Formats: sequence, C-alpha cells, structure tokens
Amino acid sequence: MNFLAHALLAGDDPALIVGGVVGDWIKGTLPGTLPDDLVRGVALHRAIDSHAETHPAFNRSRARISGERRRYAGVLVDVFYDHLLARHWADLHHQPLEVFTASVYRLIENRMSELPITSHPALRMMAREDWLTSYAQIEEIADVLARMSRRARQPNPLESGEQEFLADVEGYTRDFHAWLDDTRTFCQQWRAIG
Repeated sequence: MNFLAHALLAGDDPALIVGGVVGDWIKGTLPGTLPDDLVRGVALHRAIDSHAETHPAFNRSRARISGERRRYAGVLVDVFYDHLLARHWADLHHQPLEVFTASVYRLIENRMSELPITSHPALRMMAREDWLTSYAQIEEIADVLARMSRRARQPNPLESGEQEFLADVEGYTRDFHAWLDDTRTFCQQWRAIG
C-alpha cells in the first residue's frame, strides 16, 4: 500500500522502481513470469515489507492504532507513511515530488506489457489520478482508505482511518522518520549485495 515509499527506496534503478511499486500485485514464488530485473524489484519490495514488520518504529506506529482498527494496523501505517513521505518530500529527495512521480508513472507504463494484466487497471488509474503526489493531502488519504474499505470483501473499519493519524500526528511523524532512516540504509545494503 505504500507505493511512494517503495519507489523512493528502490533508488535510481528503473527496474527496482517498477518492481517495487507493482510488488503488491505479484503473488507467489518468484520469479514467476516476470523478467529477472523486475523480479529483483519485487524481491526488494518483499524485503522492505519484512524489514518493516520487525522494525521498532513501525511497530510503535502499529501500536498507536486503536483496538477497533488494530487488525488493519499494518495497512493503515503503510498509508500514513506514504502521506508523511509526500508531505516531507522536499526534505527527503532532490527532485520535486511531481517530477519524481511522473518519472515513476513513465517507467511503469514502459514495462506494462511485462506486468500481470490484473495490475494494469490500477496502475493506469494510479498514473491518471496521480495517486503518488496526492498522498501529500490528508483528504486524499481519507479517500484512499474509503476506497480500500469498499473494495474489501468483508466489512472493515478502514473508512475514516485517517482519524487514527490525526489523533497522533507527531508520534507517527517521529516513527516514520526513524523507520525511513533505517530502511534507507537497509535498502542501500540490499542493493549493494544483489
């Protein structure tokens, strides 16, 4: 769910960026039907997700979620972290957010024929509606959570989940920066080994 973070953490490698963003649509054992360079991007996506699951700051953020939404804490924190990344983008990356996200959309479109067809509608909608840039606005985060809630197969409390974030903006912000600093280092090491 944290597409912007996966794009940033992929570094400058186009295939890692594409594989990182589409990782949520790739299920099962790798390599599957993907080209090797995209497999590596999906592998990084999975490594980042595993790293987050055990990271103290990410787990502090999960613990901030109320009992009513605790089952969805990981999803909510992913979305909140993309919001914080977009809000603080100018301090975290040398390119303007709009320039970076336009590049991400182009990279994905250039590799679309190699991606699972089931991902195409969402990826095209992501670019058309500029999801990655829109994450900077809390109103857009509210909309994302409402749409996710409606798409889920079972009733869930994701709608209005942004209220969890608004109840402790400073706490989530501290957690996010601690997580991002460590995760950037983790990704640099992962890319150097692979």
